[in-house]
Amino acid sequence: MAQVSGPAPAFPTSSPGAPGARILVVDDEPEMRQLMMRMLQGAGYDVRSAADGEAALHLLDTDSVDLVVTDLAMPRADGLTVLRRIRERNEELPVLIVAGAPTTDSAIRAVRLRATEYLTKPFDPETLLDAVRRALQMTRLAELRRTARELGNTRSLTGPNPVISSLEERFGRALDALYMVYQPIVSYSKRNAFGYEALVRSSEPSMPHPGALFEAAETLKRTAVLGQRIRAKAGDPLEHADETITLFVNLHSRDLLDDMLYESYSPLTKWAPRTVLEITERAAIDGIYDIAERIARLRGLGYRIAIDDIGAGYSGLNSFVALRPDFVKLDMSLGRGIDRDVLKQGLVRMFVELCGGLGIGVVAEGVETAAERDALDALGCDLF
Repeated sequence: MAQVSGPAPAFPTSSPGAPGARILVVDDEPEMRQLMMRMLQGAGYDVRSAADGEAALHLLDTDSVDLVVTDLAMPRADGLTVLRRIRERNEELPVLIVAGAPTTDSAIRAVRLRATEYLTKPFDPETLLDAVRRALQMTRLAELRRTARELGNTRSLTGPNPVISSLEERFGRALDALYMVYQPIVSYSKRNAFGYEALVRSSEPSMPHPGALFEAAETLKRTAVLGQRIRAKAGDPLEHADETITLFVNLHSRDLLDDMLYESYSPLTKWAPRTVLEITERAAIDGIYDIAERIARLRGLGYRIAIDDIGAGYSGLNSFVALRPDFVKLDMSLGRGIDRDVLKQGLVRMFVELCGGLGIGVVAEGVETAAERDALDALGCDLF
């Protein structure tokens, strides 16, 4: 990307699928099916295949897999039918849709059915393998969630559960070793840093990534403690940063239920006028009955609101009405390879036009190449 200038406070910067994972490849074209199988087997995955959607669904009745990669247009049952039938049985199994002649309508339907990613044929091996690694990472987090729920349900009536006790000990160490890193958000037109996103990390070896940290917090019902610790640290660099710098801070959906978030003496409240609170599109906010009132209280403190992970394959635009965001952040899966993907270009154009008409800023996440940057710039994105 182009060099950027402007205020640069002392923000530290931030630093996949497991071989042997079981993958089902579904495609009615034998050559394409064999090609994808060879790509995945060459990367060490355990691959099985089906020649159409019905055969895939029958296989899933008798076998378990970690990921499904399915063609869109197929006889008997197309890719969207396969995705819908999978979602009726399993909310968390990642499904990659691959399509030779995609349409915006099919992409929107795939998003509504929570497709993990949408790839356009032809694609190079690394594009497929990158998508597979990201999807399998989601699988591992889902497995951790299930394990955590099971552990939570096995608390002994006669004494503490030793597994839970161990988790509590490790979580305590992770809290003590908590620190923040900061990802720059760049204005391409101005060639400077617009802001920074605060990202939590811990040097506790047993919780090497944020997903493990949050899963432990949920299992132990300590999400409020973790959120408070993050917010207490997130704003520290603003003490010495240029006043034009905006800080983006992620909120877990349950953070919205924490009364400390709304207190005038909370550490982050001091920086509220310079802070954007990001609420992920994946988060379940439907159960917060007074969400509009809570968002209004945050705005009253000076915070602005962003919706994170738009286009990641979850609940689409449902959060717009409830949250009335000041920013939306396009999930990196939309920007990845967008210079070669007319479908992604159409979806991003739709988001940019919608947000532009509503006065909402758009941030494109995960921009890694000049070609992606130029394509997004041509579509009207300025913040990367």
